[in-house]
Amino acid sequence: MNSTTQNYTATDRVITRVTSWVAVIILIGLLIMGAEILTDNYKYQKTNDAQVQEYINPVVTRVSGYVKEVRFEENQQVNKGDTLVKIDPIQFILQETESLEATENARAELQVLESNIITATRLAAVSESQIAAVRARLTRQEKEYNRYTKLLIAESATPQQVEAIKEARDIARSDYETAQGNYRAALSRIDDYRAQKAGLAAEARRRSAVQNRVSLDLTYTAIIAPYKGKMGRRTIENGEFVQANQTLASIVNQEAEKWVVANFKETQIGGMKIGQPVLIETDAFPDEIFHGQVLSLSPVTGSSYSLLPVDNSTGNFVKIVQRIPVKIRLTDEKNRTEILRAGMNATVKIIKNP
Repeated sequence: MNSTTQNYTATDRVITRVTSWVAVIILIGLLIMGAEILTDNYKYQKTNDAQVQEYINPVVTRVSGYVKEVRFEENQQVNKGDTLVKIDPIQFILQETESLEATENARAELQVLESNIITATRLAAVSESQIAAVRARLTRQEKEYNRYTKLLIAESATPQQVEAIKEARDIARSDYETAQGNYRAALSRIDDYRAQKAGLAAEARRRSAVQNRVSLDLTYTAIIAPYKGKMGRRTIENGEFVQANQTLASIVNQEAEKWVVANFKETQIGGMKIGQPVLIETDAFPDEIFHGQVLSLSPVTGSSYSLLPVDNSTGNFVKIVQRIPVKIRLTDEKNRTEILRAGMNATVKIIKNP
């Protein structure tokens, strides 16, 4: 009985000793963790509500038509100027030819009208010169009539002679009035041609503008990459009909810098300033530490951008700590940040007193 008691006592001592050491280790670990947490809270403003962002733009067609060729695959690397999609250009080529012919026809009509103006101007000049000749003849006939009238009074001429001279004077006067009318008609014709020329010139410019627009639409049948990037989801196939302004795919701009948007609690942003250094850890690369700077603070809370913001005046008020989006610029070299992808979760630490 004594030996059994001694065995139990030794076992209990070992268990007690091991338990004590484990408790001490756990306590030390908790103290270390607590010290780290306190240190972090003292040195940093921290949040894990953060994501990596970069420019993701839609690839949009500017014209309607049937897709002739798709030259990219999902997740493919593309360079600036690479052709991504070809839309069948036949209808645009025909429209361009038609508009070109219409423009040339308008220009030809304009040249014909210009020639008519020149001809009418010359005819007006001829009519004006005829007026001078007819006026001289009328003046001579009026003098002749006055002379014969005096001779008739002096009985040196017969009434038949005076009547003949009067008829000649009247004919000369009629010719003079006719010449003046022809000259005025020639001037009026010139004015008409010039008015037609102004309208036709406007029509020619309109047709030229239509031609330029059709030529521009023809260039839009080849959709090219606006910058170096990586293609996202593909939503079209060959032969598919697409409408103008339809989104065909997405492209990630790899020429632009990436940034991080961190949503801090409203109680954390009191001491934040633009330019503060930032440490960034991502879930995808936990062993990598990225560096950044506070670029800007949102002027409103994130909930204020929601489609249906909360209206606290209804009386159903529950106080919730709001989040303020903070934009952080990555300051590491581009070859380091290339591994980051838009939408990656991150943990952000803003150094309080750098």
